[in-house]
Amino acid sequence: MYALAKQRNICLEKMVYKLGIVVLLMAFFSGGGMQLNAGENVVKYYIHENIMKKEQLNALFLLRQEWMESLKSKYQKNEIREVADGIVYVRLNKIINKRKIKINVAEINRNINPNIEIIPQMASEKMHSRKRINNIAADAKIAVNGTYFKQDTGTPLGVLMINNQIITGPIYDRVAFGISDLGFKTSRVSFEGYIKKDDKIINLNNINQPRMMFTQVLVYTPLWGVKSPATKKESVHIAVSNNVIKQISSYPINIPRNGYVISAPKDKIAGLKIGDRLELKYKMNPNWEDVNHIISGGPYLIKNGSVFVDATSQKLNGITGRNPRTAIGYTKDNVMIMVTVDGRKEGSSGVTLIELGRLMKELGCYEAINLDGGSSTVMYVDGTILSGTNIKNSSSISNALSVRIRA
Repeated sequence: MYALAKQRNICLEKMVYKLGIVVLLMAFFSGGGMQLNAGENVVKYYIHENIMKKEQLNALFLLRQEWMESLKSKYQKNEIREVADGIVYVRLNKIINKRKIKINVAEINRNINPNIEIIPQMASEKMHSRKRINNIAADAKIAVNGTYFKQDTGTPLGVLMINNQIITGPIYDRVAFGISDLGFKTSRVSFEGYIKKDDKIINLNNINQPRMMFTQVLVYTPLWGVKSPATKKESVHIAVSNNVIKQISSYPINIPRNGYVISAPKDKIAGLKIGDRLELKYKMNPNWEDVNHIISGGPYLIKNGSVFVDATSQKLNGITGRNPRTAIGYTKDNVMIMVTVDGRKEGSSGVTLIELGRLMKELGCYEAINLDGGSSTVMYVDGTILSGTNIKNSSSISNALSVRIRA
């Protein structure tokens, strides 16, 4: 990138010099006293624009230099591998509470490379599937495993939004990580929605998620699959196409391509019948209008610059022990940090959530969250799997968070 920026600057200088000569010649042959015509003004504007571009390149050049110097200070005795412009990978070996720990760190700086894209990726177009990370994120420069998921089916558990399309809704209001063109956001996320028929309003509990309680009213879109899921207790399944009820059944039914299926206890949707016109509305709270992608996990690790692990409130007490871990966070100046910690293997015993929170703070995170871990933990760097409980045969996962370079 250094050489490329320098070459561009040289080209711009030559172009500005040549255009300057053209303007002088045009002024000379016009008699010297004539005002520049429209064509000459265009040339002047073009010169001005190229000078501005040169200044922008120089600013990025300096910003990149400052960032690389800060990385050298931060990771003094460790090799900093530049995967792409604005993307680095560092392998750390630390002693945490008298235990050897192997840590993989990726830092992503879109301030110096606006062509970096950070996006969740599914294992396939089918929601209920799993693949190894190198198959999910083959085109990524860096990728880590993403949300929690059902081990038997690969169904994501928690809010997942890709390119402004909500794939699945949140569970237990767990914390999520929002990605916009300008930066990042973290917050616990809840679901709000309803189905309306005339003056009758039916509150919704979630979208494209397994049923947590029998009393829930759920909506399944074509993203879920071909049919609405079976329930342990008797429920009513209502197929809605183009906002009109087309079918009502006591058993799972096909999800219309241009509609959805409502799955609910009979008493919750009493009075609805075939032919009724419905209005469906739902959103996530907070309603991040500028966010393009959301990936969830939990619990928090860093909140407002302080270690903050709220495992109990997010119903995650069962994972607080020492395990392989995956975490994501960001600094105050919007540099994203992705971390995996090896565990359950010789030379690395994993970390607790509190230890992970302290590590993310040490790395400079202002906000950070835990992602799925254990056997799912994996980091993929430029074509190679570099972390996980078994690098040669990494686990299949439901989804990944990928860092790519736009073409």
